[in-house]
Amino acid sequence: MDKKKAIVLLENYFFTTEEAATFLGISKQALSSLVKRGKLERVEKGQTCLFFKADLEKRKQEQVTLRKKYRPYT
Repeated sequence: MDKKKAIVLLENYFFTTEEAATFLGISKQALSSLVKRGKLERVEKGQTCLFFKADLEKRKQEQVTLRKKYRPYT
C-alpha cells in the first residue's frame, strides 16, 4: 500500500482526539471520560490516539437522544 492510499484510509475511517471532540461537540476531557467509562474505543499508537469514525457517528446519535430525554427544555 502506498502512502497516499494509507492517508486516504486514515482520513475516511479515523478521527484524531481533537477532531473527535469537535465532531461530538464536547471537550477533550469529556471524550477521555467516555473512553474511561467504556462508551467509546480508541486505537493508540505511541502518543497518538485515533477514534473510529463509525463509532463517533453512532455516539453522536445517542447524544441527541440522551439530550432530548434529560434536557427537554434546552
